[in-house]
Amino acid sequence: MATIPGAGVNAGGRLDRLPIAPFHYRIFWLIGAGMFFDGYDLYVGASVLGSTLAEKFATLAQVPQFISWTFIGMTIGAVVAGFLGDRFGRRFTYQINLVVFGLASFAAALAPSMDWLIAARFVMGLGLGAEIVVGYSTMTEFVPPASRGRWMSFMAFIVVAGFPATSIISTIVIPSFGWRPMFAIAGVGALIVWYLRKNLPESPRWLETNGRVEEAEALLRTIEAEVSGGQPLPPPAPPKPVVEWSFGSLFGAAMLPRLIVGCVVLITINTLIFGFVNWLPIFFGQQGVGITRSLVYTMVIAGGSLVGCALGAWAADAFGRKPTIIGASLLSIVAGAFYPYMKDPTLLLSVGFVLIVGIYILTALLYGVYTTEIFPTEIRLRANGLCNMLGRGATVVSPFIVLSLFKSYGVAGVLGLMIGLLVVQILVVAVWGIETNRRGLEELEARSV
Repeated sequence: MATIPGAGVNAGGRLDRLPIAPFHYRIFWLIGAGMFFDGYDLYVGASVLGSTLAEKFATLAQVPQFISWTFIGMTIGAVVAGFLGDRFGRRFTYQINLVVFGLASFAAALAPSMDWLIAARFVMGLGLGAEIVVGYSTMTEFVPPASRGRWMSFMAFIVVAGFPATSIISTIVIPSFGWRPMFAIAGVGALIVWYLRKNLPESPRWLETNGRVEEAEALLRTIEAEVSGGQPLPPPAPPKPVVEWSFGSLFGAAMLPRLIVGCVVLITINTLIFGFVNWLPIFFGQQGVGITRSLVYTMVIAGGSLVGCALGAWAADAFGRKPTIIGASLLSIVAGAFYPYMKDPTLLLSVGFVLIVGIYILTALLYGVYTTEIFPTEIRLRANGLCNMLGRGATVVSPFIVLSLFKSYGVAGVLGLMIGLLVVQILVVAVWGIETNRRGLEELEARSV
């Protein structure tokens, strides 16, 4: 890491002073469309697996292989995308990952055997893991700090919307046409988004930090002309000293605390989602709820995911990142402590809904906002790739831990694990977390020097 006087085109200051305009919405929806299909495919496995078992296409022993290889692919994809995105650019990487995901989806739809489907699912996982890293990070570099939390939380809302969308589409499609069209839909959607994204610009921040100053200047002038409509723009903040970061900087005194925070929060939220939310129908059965009612209960409680993301979008800018993360963690702890002991259906649904709201406030903040803000532009994707690698890695082992706890201690044992992780998260964020609300990315970078 080295610090040199302010130089270049001041991409950060010029982008941050821009008023919200159709340009920002276009960027948001182009990135968000790809993120939606990421969310769609993340949840499609449950419906597909049920159908493959019913058709005798798959055996029960192959189900955990399908799940595990999906997350192994996502873990690898997150790391690879981080290195590619910082080396070759955001635009190159999000186009590559969509092609990989789209073509693998068609291969899955045409799978002649379950082994083929598992292999295709692994390749799809590579694209899925990459999309999470590149999509959030790229959007972060375009939106102004005053409303960055709201923009990024609503990006998480779009991803989470894949949950109910997958449920509705599978209910309509699978009974009439089988499971294969579910993958074909993902493939067609991904390739359409790939075509539309060809006009998505490279990040001026990335261009500047990689010495491509003339390209950054030309792009910034184009963006400013579009946004201003010929009207004068407010002056940008003066450029901050240019700090040169390398991958090794992540393990130095300035960045290591942030890396630890990023890893802890993504391990926690991934375990909450894939170790609790996805197990809700099974937990309901243990709590004496029949299979039909359990599916209805799950659908009702799942509505809390969208409410939580919407609240996260509001709270991120209204209260700040750290207070919202800590507050939502406390809400989840309290609801989680009461949830296993709820026997009355009304109380079970009410407390469960509050718990899901708390979890998805965290989802919006931790996936969409916080981890993308705390790292410098030069190493943003690599840092997020590492954090997501550990977060996704947790989903490979957490089902076995959850199953063991569930067998031995029931739902209370599973919630005990979740509460323990949330307590660790609160402590880590309180001690090492930085407040990023309404601060420019370059300001946050300079504060770590």
